[in-house]
Formats: sequence, structure tokens, C-alpha cells
Amino acid sequence: MELTFGSAARMTNMDPGLEQALVERCKRRDPEAFGRFVDAYQTRIYGYVKRMLRSSEDADDVAQEVFIKAFQAFDRFDGRSSLRTWLFRIAHNLCIDRLRKSDRSLSETSLDYDGDEGSWDIGDDRWQPENLVLNDELIQHIEVGLQTMSEKLRTVLLLHDREDLAYDEIAQALDLPLGTVKSRLFLARGHLQKHLTEYLGAQLR
Repeated sequence: MELTFGSAARMTNMDPGLEQALVERCKRRDPEAFGRFVDAYQTRIYGYVKRMLRSSEDADDVAQEVFIKAFQAFDRFDGRSSLRTWLFRIAHNLCIDRLRKSDRSLSETSLDYDGDEGSWDIGDDRWQPENLVLNDELIQHIEVGLQTMSEKLRTVLLLHDREDLAYDEIAQALDLPLGTVKSRLFLARGHLQKHLTEYLGAQLR
């Protein structure tokens, strides 16, 4: 399932050879390479950070900090994860730090499941937003739904359905078991489905 929350361009994975070359140049503190790195990911990182923090001002600051930290840490990037997975991990950690400092909700959920990932049936094609016309009002309802769920659930939903990260990439980015990633995605979609049921009405039956 893919949720389209806005009109920002979505980006595909960078070619592995190009990514490796870019990383090596960034490790040498090549400003041109770092500029290309920022150009490739800034829209996605800003969008993710803004939806996590719910503040444009905070998102501006944190998104800039993401790339500063990435530039400073490039020599420690070992390639065991993709560049975008590594970058989203930095972004996520900075978002959590900012939320804690601002005393905003980091509500916990007691429903996480750490067992066999095969136990979860996540799919429900009846309500998937790509099968619906996403008008401005529906997009607004989706955004509100995102902000009413816990940080744990919102993070996984955004990374998977908005940023196209695979389950294993999210597990690496958040340092979670694969089963936990799948369970949180299941719960996040259920939360959003419940939030949208009244608005979507007959389309959900």
C-alpha cells in the first residue's frame, strides 16, 4: 500500500554504483558530492521530519541538522545499510530528541508484537487510499490521522508507505526486529483506517 500525502516528488533508490561513488566522495569532504547528496534527499527528509514534528519551524532546523550530522559522520558509514536507510535513521533519532526536548507526545503502545512476522495479515484492499480519489479534504484527514497515532506507529507508517522503505530497511533504520516493524505497520494502518472510516463511508464497506 502506498499513501500519497502531498504533491512532492517521490524518489526511487539511487543506483548502487552511483551511491557508492557519492559516498566515497563525501567521505573525502567533496562539497560538490555533498551538494548532490543533499539535492537527492532533502525533499524526502524534510517531508518525513515535518510529519514527525508537526512544525515547519522545527522541521527546517532538524532537516538541516540531519545533513550536517551526515556530513560529519560519512567516514563512519560502512555500507551495511543503504544510504537512504542510514539517513532516515539519523533523521528519526533527531526527531525523537526534538520531541523529547519539547515534551511532545511520545506515547507508547502496548500492542507491539515481536513474534513470527508471518502471523500478521496486513493487507486490506478495501480502504487503500491509492484506490480512492485523494482530494484536498481527504489528504487533510489523512494528515490528522497521522498526528493522532503514537510516534512509534507514525514512524513505521511514514517510512514504509510514504518513503518506500522495505521492512528490513525500516528494521535497520529503527534498530527493531522485523516482526515489530510489521506489527506496528499493521496497527498504524488499523488506526488510520478507523480514523478515515466516517469520512470514506460506503467506500470502506
